Amino acid sequence: MIVRTRQLATTLWLSFALLAGPAALAQAAPSDDGVVKVRSAYSVDETIARIRKDIADKGIMFFQAIDQAKLAADAGITLRPSTLLVFGNPPLGTQFLTSNPYSGLDWPVRLLVLQDETGAVWAVYTDFAWIARRHHIVDRTQQFAMATGVVESITSTVRAR
Repeated sequence: MIVRTRQLATTLWLSFALLAGPAALAQAAPSDDGVVKVRSAYSVDETIARIRKDIADKGIMFFQAIDQAKLAADAGITLRPSTLLVFGNPPLGTQFLTSNPYSGLDWPVRLLVLQDETGAVWAVYTDFAWIARRHHIVDRTQQFAMATGVVESITSTVRAR
């Protein structure tokens, strides 16, 4: 029952997000290589905490946080703060795999939170339209739009104004 309630809540939220439009979702433009960068108004730790809270509040499954700076330090390498967050909604994400199983390279969603050389903090992810083109998926337009709306909403919680 809890799973069905969470799925319903997620579905309702996603429907709202799609109706809210681009302005409400604070879109970021992808680069030619499909990388979308959203500048955060917060520190790395606060950015991660806010993103994780928003993911949980939306009922999205959180899989893992990989502290890449710690892994580098354990190997004797200095790396600025960099943490990879892995999350997703299996009923949505697995639809892409049914269109092209190789799209599993890009699912579940991965969002990188990092600090650049100037001290700015970024939330970075791969543009879903770019993923669709990469894997030649043409039968999941609505689902890709939904995934885009979700990640834009999540990153809007930290976006610098």
